[in-house]
Amino acid sequence: MANVTDWLLDDSPASRMQARLGRTYRIVLALAKNPLAVVGAIIVALLIVTALAAPLIATADPIAQNLSQRLLPPSADHWMGTDELGRDIWSRVVFGSRITLTIVLLVAVIAAPVGLVVGAVAGYFGGWTDRILMGITDIFLSMPKLILALAFVAALGPGIQNAIIAIAIAAWPSYARIARAETLTFRNSEFIAAVQLQGASATRVIGRHILPLCTSSMIIRVTLDMAGIILTAAGLGFIGLGAQPPLPEWGAMISRGRTFIVDQWWVATMPGFAIILVSLGFCFLGDGLRDVLDPKQGEKQ
Repeated sequence: MANVTDWLLDDSPASRMQARLGRTYRIVLALAKNPLAVVGAIIVALLIVTALAAPLIATADPIAQNLSQRLLPPSADHWMGTDELGRDIWSRVVFGSRITLTIVLLVAVIAAPVGLVVGAVAGYFGGWTDRILMGITDIFLSMPKLILALAFVAALGPGIQNAIIAIAIAAWPSYARIARAETLTFRNSEFIAAVQLQGASATRVIGRHILPLCTSSMIIRVTLDMAGIILTAAGLGFIGLGAQPPLPEWGAMISRGRTFIVDQWWVATMPGFAIILVSLGFCFLGDGLRDVLDPKQGEKQ
């Protein structure tokens, strides 16, 4: 074990793989020293495990109705109670984690690369390319994300697929701004000039040298934004424009439970707790990653 640790922490790695594994190991060690980051990582890990093992963790069918057991309080049989149709809320929250994780991952996969490429291209070329791309970006940034997502999902129609597209469209501009700022800091660096003198095309310079340098900042931003993505998705579900019944989406569950919030508080409260807990987990993990991947920012704070 000591030999493996020494190999990972070697200051003179013999290969790229050793260098990458060593950097990852150092990041993990640094995160382990941050209690909130550890808590956030545990919450996110639990979300992933819950989503993957939902059929094993759930105690009932999340869609099956049983009107004879409607609005039962939390008990040994129904850990979080039942809703107005007699469905087990615990099972619906567990299966709802799949929808939440799917939305978060797909939005990140769509929005982050688009924003990364747009920002890198704008920052590298500058001039009219920069003005046009950043002008479009500023138009999107001038509107609140939730309002913009509402507009797009209203045009596309309700549904989880359209909600993902709408949230991704509203999310990419912030990534473009970050990528552009990062690109401007090293666009005129000597190593970029050396690559250009070797005859590398603009596509190769951006793809092989600029985009990798923007990755750390992008990872931090994406992790911090996941809480906002969850809240936006829940907001769309709350007003009926997200996942459609009978899918157990947390925002839609809160919307249906608000009618019973006074007497049967658990119907809306349980999915609300799930949203808060997962959002906090991503925020804690994002803050920890920011301190590790961007030490200067951590020192300023």
